[in-house]
Amino acid sequence: MSAPAGAGVVRQQRRTQQERRQETIGRILDATIASLAESGYTATTIGEVCRRSGVSSGGVFRHFPTRLDLMVAAADTVRDRQFAGFRAGLEQLGGPDATFESVRHCLRLLRQACRAPMNAAWYELLGAARTDARLREHLAPMAERYHAQIAEFGRSLPLAARFAPEEFDTILFSLVHLFDGEALTATVHPQPEQEDPRVEMLARLLVDVTPRISSDNEQ
Repeated sequence: MSAPAGAGVVRQQRRTQQERRQETIGRILDATIASLAESGYTATTIGEVCRRSGVSSGGVFRHFPTRLDLMVAAADTVRDRQFAGFRAGLEQLGGPDATFESVRHCLRLLRQACRAPMNAAWYELLGAARTDARLREHLAPMAERYHAQIAEFGRSLPLAARFAPEEFDTILFSLVHLFDGEALTATVHPQPEQEDPRVEMLARLLVDVTPRISSDNEQ
């Protein structure tokens, strides 16, 4: 039975409409992330997002009913792009292992993710959420998913097999918080002379020292 005349054209139009929708959403999110990173949370108004994206306020609210919805979506987009970037970095390595060189490379990727310009948008939202209860309430579920994904991803790395899962989670998030703090501090007090030695020291601790401490604790 043949398809009705014009059915293929309708399907193509629907695909095109969906593509246009996704392109518009992408422009809105790109503009929001850039504004957060460059101008801060307070200055990232709907008007500023419209100016940067070229989308009308009606167009923005069609996809994001409130400014808070837009902020959470921007944070989630940063999360998604961070993981994509980290996976791409691991692929360049050819697959991680538990050697010193591989662990050092993973640490550098983590630092790179924390220093990425788009990650400044996440820091802006975290800082604003400290005193904005509504933003904090909206961000909390997304942040919980983000941290769960970090833990799941981290446990897939070969180094994680040397530790109990909960112990490795503590190590992993300690490293995340360390590089987050380093990224924030570097905006006003950069210490580039410490950066490479810090990664070397951490890699050496993870590969050589920490497993022995873990074994001692089990005994």
